[in-house]
Formats: sequence, C-alpha cells, structure tokens
Amino acid sequence: MNEASVLVVGGAGYIGSHMVLALRDAGHRVTVFDNLSRGFADAVGGVPLIRGDLANPADLDRALQGRHFDVVMHFAAYAYVGESVAEPELYYLNNVSGSLNLMAAMRRHGLKRLVFSSTCATYGEPEQLPIPESHPQRPINPYGRSKWMVEQMLIDQAAAFGLQSVSLRYFNAAGADPQGRAGERHEPETHLIPLVLQEALRLRQGGDAAGTQLKVFGSDLPTPDGSCVRDYIHVDDLAQAHLRAAERLLRGEVLGAEFYNLANGAGFSVLQVIQACREVTGQPIAWQTLPRRAGDPAVLVGDATRARQVLGWAPRHGELHEVVQTAWAWMLAREAGEAHAA
Repeated sequence: MNEASVLVVGGAGYIGSHMVLALRDAGHRVTVFDNLSRGFADAVGGVPLIRGDLANPADLDRALQGRHFDVVMHFAAYAYVGESVAEPELYYLNNVSGSLNLMAAMRRHGLKRLVFSSTCATYGEPEQLPIPESHPQRPINPYGRSKWMVEQMLIDQAAAFGLQSVSLRYFNAAGADPQGRAGERHEPETHLIPLVLQEALRLRQGGDAAGTQLKVFGSDLPTPDGSCVRDYIHVDDLAQAHLRAAERLLRGEVLGAEFYNLANGAGFSVLQVIQACREVTGQPIAWQTLPRRAGDPAVLVGDATRARQVLGWAPRHGELHEVVQTAWAWMLAREAGEAHAA
C-alpha cells in the first residue's frame, strides 16, 4: 500500500512493538499511543509516543486532535487468562470499556478504519480441529469474553456508524524480530517459550538443572506425549497479517466487520517445545510435572484458510526451531546488553 499514517494503540507491548517495526519497514508513518503499564518506552523504536490511557477519553482526544491517521491498530489489551479470572473487572474496564472509548474517539475525529487484535480464546473449548472462524464462540474466561464483546461492538459500530474493521484472532504468538530489534517482554512472564528459554539462560549462567522452576501442567492428556498441544505463530507473521488487513481497509474492500484466524494450522506439544529449546540452546533443560489445569484444552490448533484466501497471507516462520532461535537470540542480546550496562 502507499505510505499511510498509522496509530498503533498499545505499540509499546510485545506484538505492538513488532507491528511498529513492520510498518516502518514498509515505509509508513507510525505514532504509538500507550500508557506503558505493561509496555516499554524503549520498545517503540524512536517513533512518536503519546502517553495516554484508553480509560481517559481526554487522552484519546489529545492524541487524535490535529492529527490524521489512515488506520488505527488496537493492541492495548490485558491478556493473562489467570489474571482475568482473579480480576475480571480489570479486564472488562480496560479491554471492553477502553475499546469502546477508542471507537467513540475515532468517531468524534472522523476515523473509520480499525485493525483489532483479537484471540482464539473467543472460541472456548474446541468442538472441531483445526478451529475455523465459523466455530461457535463460547469463551470460558473473562479474557476471552472481553475480546468477544469487543468483536460484537465492532459489528454494531459498523451497522450504526460505518466503522470498517478487521479482527485478527491469534493463536499462540511467539518468537522475536528476526533482525533482533525487538522481542518478548512480560512482567510476569507466562508464555511457554520464553519461560523455557529463561530456564536455559539460568543453566547457561551456571545454574543446576535439578533446581528448575519450569512447570509442565499435565502428562496424561489425550495427545501423543500427554502434554498440551498448541499452535505457535511467529510474531513477525502476525505483524505481516496486520499489514495485509490494513491494505484491505485502505483499498475499501472491507464493508463492516471482518474476522480472521491467524495460525499455522499445526500444533506442537509442550514437550516438543522444550526439546526444540534444548536443541537450540544446547542446555539440558529439566522441568517439574504438575497436574493438568482445569479447563485447559488438550489441543488448540487453528484453521487460517480464510486469511490465506482473502488477505493473501501465509506464515513465513512456521518451523518451531526458527521461532525458538529468534527468541533465544533476543534473550542473549538482552543479557549481553545488561552485562555491558553493569
């Protein structure tokens, strides 16, 4: 697409910061809006950063007043399932009310194109595999419900106000920028690959394998090795899908609200991920086996046929070892940078 001006809401977070890189690489003008509650100012790569909160409409008006944006991309959600169960109000206030505030601000300032970061958690327990977009949406936790509610709001906003939107339902985001410019940082970390690599880093620094704090939940699930199977999608592939969605919006091909899965279509078990991390890092990673978690599906794999057919998108980094290698390179670079700073 021609040069466009894009507002990346939540652009200081994991996926948002990779989106900033992809947009800049494609020649677009980028502005980030983020409250930095879970993001990092140094992750935006030097693009303009407007510090503000979706909970405050005045912050949104300040960000949009006097500026033109061709597309808005919305990544500013809380995304910890366990936290959402313990603190549902937090998730409904930020993810749902915050999204409504964003849509209202866009309408006040004449903006009608939105790419929304959604999730496979809107589906709930899978009734068929791989999961297509037509699968019933019955989310089983407040996080999934909050994203589902925003999807419904987008449908209603399209009908009432002409908002054009593309929602992208991710499966498991993983990896880091292949050029080493950004990576995965969460506090606390809950994603499997960085947790396994943190254990590898501990061993690399002289730790004892017997002292591992890495946990595997379940060894008796109905999968080939008894551990959960998940569909991992490289974060750079996610960013490329957002570019395709923005192009579709800018060409005027979106009429209303559209929804697409982003997935590899193949799953890897927890133990396969650990083995890949062992091979990439050369470390004898060990783990503790705990009982399976209630409500944890044995297999979650997505069907991204529609994204391939309509958006012309396909994953470029689908091989597990490549995903792990990019994440490990980023982690080692950060370790070296912290050592140098000390």
